[in-house]
Amino acid sequence: MSMSIGVSEQAYPSWRRFTVTPKVAWQFARRKPLGGISALVLLLLVVMALFASRIAPYGPLAQNYDAVLAAPSWHHIMGTDQVGRDIFSRIIFGSRVSLEVGAGAVMLGTLGGAAIGVVSGYIGGQTDLVAQRFVDAWLAFPALIFLLTIIAALGPGLVQTIVAIGIGIVPGTSRVLRGAVLSVKQRDFIQAARASGAGNGRIMIRHIVPNVMPLIIVLSSITMAGAILAEATLGFLGVGIPPPTPTWGGMVSGNSLTYFLSAPWYAIWPGVFISVTVLAWNLAGDALRDILDPHLRSR
Repeated sequence: MSMSIGVSEQAYPSWRRFTVTPKVAWQFARRKPLGGISALVLLLLVVMALFASRIAPYGPLAQNYDAVLAAPSWHHIMGTDQVGRDIFSRIIFGSRVSLEVGAGAVMLGTLGGAAIGVVSGYIGGQTDLVAQRFVDAWLAFPALIFLLTIIAALGPGLVQTIVAIGIGIVPGTSRVLRGAVLSVKQRDFIQAARASGAGNGRIMIRHIVPNVMPLIIVLSSITMAGAILAEATLGFLGVGIPPPTPTWGGMVSGNSLTYFLSAPWYAIWPGVFISVTVLAWNLAGDALRDILDPHLRSR
């Protein structure tokens, strides 16, 4: 029976037909100017990361001992570090690392959290009870201590950092999605799907997940900011991605603190990029929530 598919689309009637066109982008920017500006900033960040080798004037590891701790100038618009590496070029290549870690961790954490939240919320009973007590214990660990523990077990590296941050995203995402699933599964189209003989797996995949997809999108955009900040924190503490790979958090720590008084640009510029990127993801996530949430949209 096709009735259940049609009813499934009624909970969030517009998100499946939502396509990004110039007209839609302009309307989004007019309704949510901060969201539009944030989206533009994030687009520039993605372009910068994708074309880092073409945009950066120098290599991320290129050293110039004639320009050690050089102040910002036409040759080095953001100055250089203690071995003459161009800070602007390292920030550009560091944006690629931040996006890789953020996207990978959010994908891993969202998939894991969605699986736990959807199954726990829909099945209910003892399954929900056991899963939620496990999530409670998971959330009881301080986030930073949890990340450091996983990194200590896995070791430093790009993949290890993605896995550690992704695991940290799972419990919060699962708890939010479970609440949404508890609401969706009480609706008439779920009862109709059960009456038509659909199994639990089919109902969760074909009806529950599409109806919580706007929430998943919003959670992913907001969690992206937290993932980038977590990577910067691990880099600042010196337990994330090891040098010489340029990372924003790694550029803020270590030698930049030693030379902060004599060369403040060494730490200021990476900190500015971290702050702007995290703020842009948060504002873009808030704007997406206002657009995709049917209750806020109706207001």
